[in-house]
Amino acid sequence: MAPSADKDSGKSSAHNPPPVINSHTNNVNGAFTLLGSILNDSIFKVIPVLDLLNGVVVCAKKGDRANYQAIQSQLTQSVQALDIVAALLDIYPFTTLYIADLNAIQKLSTLAHHHYSVIASIRHCYPHLELWVDAGISTQAELDMWQKLNVRLIIGSENFTNIDCFNSLNILNQESFLKDSFNQDFVKKESVIKGALNKDLILSLDFMPDGYRGPLELLNDTRYWPQNVIVMALKKVGTNSGMDIALTQKIIARAKGSDVIAAGGIRDVNDLFLLKKQGAKAALLATALHQKQISAEQLHILAA
Repeated sequence: MAPSADKDSGKSSAHNPPPVINSHTNNVNGAFTLLGSILNDSIFKVIPVLDLLNGVVVCAKKGDRANYQAIQSQLTQSVQALDIVAALLDIYPFTTLYIADLNAIQKLSTLAHHHYSVIASIRHCYPHLELWVDAGISTQAELDMWQKLNVRLIIGSENFTNIDCFNSLNILNQESFLKDSFNQDFVKKESVIKGALNKDLILSLDFMPDGYRGPLELLNDTRYWPQNVIVMALKKVGTNSGMDIALTQKIIARAKGSDVIAAGGIRDVNDLFLLKKQGAKAALLATALHQKQISAEQLHILAA
């Protein structure tokens, strides 16, 4: 399967501003200090999100993908991927970027099937960035194609109707589990690292507006969980209304060694602090960054 001929966005280069942090809160000074401690803490990461649809960056909202519109960012007037990445890196020297290829996720047949070439251009222009890519992988052919990009791939629960489809991919660390000949259940092999999913892959537990979507085994059996697990609360994405606290707490409580990454509804430093306090290891952000609720100007003030 060959990469698509998507129109790549124009090249941009990012500046290297001081590693400073802020939040759009009433108690500005206190919020600055708090967010600075969070982002400079090696065990908590803030990861910007890029949602790609039909060749441009869009604003994802409530998981209503049919109505996503081109992003209106306060960081840049551009809707092109490379320009958005440059604008984000002007805020803070992020080390990781999450990219959702909505054409690939939705298996769209119009315009571009996917944004392989756009993502490849980001990989080329920003080799220091670790890219997390959700391309709606559900078949071995898709997995083989995207693995050529040298990115970390997201395996989304929404892409599988049952656990057999999931298990059909060559993504499991076969040495992590043994087959119990007596009860036909999976038994953990104590001598190997936890996690059935290969360590370079990331599991996304996808919660749509109508609830969890995917095989129940991926949600209920933590032996399938790799090192990084995303709690994707799509009903909260783009709403700027706060996180699904109960859902996040529930997944963190069951993680048993996996690092939980929260996504959806995060507004400001107070939400980030709450996530860190709960035990989350990272957060995916888009709206709060583009609306300058965590702004470039205030980040530079903090560094002064």
